[in-house]
Amino acid sequence: MDETEFWEIVDSTREAAEGDPDDHAELLVEHLVRLDPDAVLDFARHFEARFQRTYTWDLWAAAAVLLGGAGEEAFDAFRCWLIGRGREVFEGAVHDPEALAELLEDFDPAVDGDGEEFGFAADEAYEALTGVETPDLGLAPPPLEPVGDPLDVTDDSELAERLPRLWDRFGG
Repeated sequence: MDETEFWEIVDSTREAAEGDPDDHAELLVEHLVRLDPDAVLDFARHFEARFQRTYTWDLWAAAAVLLGGAGEEAFDAFRCWLIGRGREVFEGAVHDPEALAELLEDFDPAVDGDGEEFGFAADEAYEALTGVETPDLGLAPPPLEPVGDPLDVTDDSELAERLPRLWDRFGG
């Protein structure tokens, strides 16, 4: 599976789910179980590589602004949700988290931002196909700390200073 196919699967299942993150995860599992186990592992590798790319202070700050606060677990769920938004939103946010101010039409923290189930979809599909847990994907270990300039993601003034456009649109 190449990167284009990965994003096509993400997009088609998101569109079918009509924006509901839980439905998106279920539809993704349903799609993946129709593939062979090696293709599911390829999908998992693509997902994990992108998940690791999102481990940055600026994206953590964006999650905190959008969600009204984000601890480690909420940030992980946000990172999965971000991948689920598709290539354009994902790449735009990774390149410049401030771009989320323009890339997101709206954001409802009660519905949006939690892609935890989406993050487990490949594991669930692989186990359904094989009866065993997903093996090691052979990727480099994730960084121990987020990439970039650290900040206090609980300090509204730091968040507003780091991401002013996003803060003006969705903060406080």
